[in-house]
Amino acid sequence: MTTTLNLQQAIEEAITEARTTCDLNGIDSAGCAVAWDIVEELQAEKSHQQQAKQNKTSLDNYCDRHPEAVECLIYDV
Repeated sequence: MTTTLNLQQAIEEAITEARTTCDLNGIDSAGCAVAWDIVEELQAEKSHQQQAKQNKTSLDNYCDRHPEAVECLIYDV
């Protein structure tokens, strides 16, 4: 959950930065385009994380909370 909050904060900061960059350099500038690309990438990552979270099984959730449990140990053979 903390990762999602940090990512949301990063998105909000990137949007503010993109707006400032576009105001200073113009909406047709390369800097403006790059700034909005960064916003888009952050939003895509947030979406990806939410999708991955929804696809977790009960065992995955259990192992996230209890990585030391016998059921969660992974052995290299």
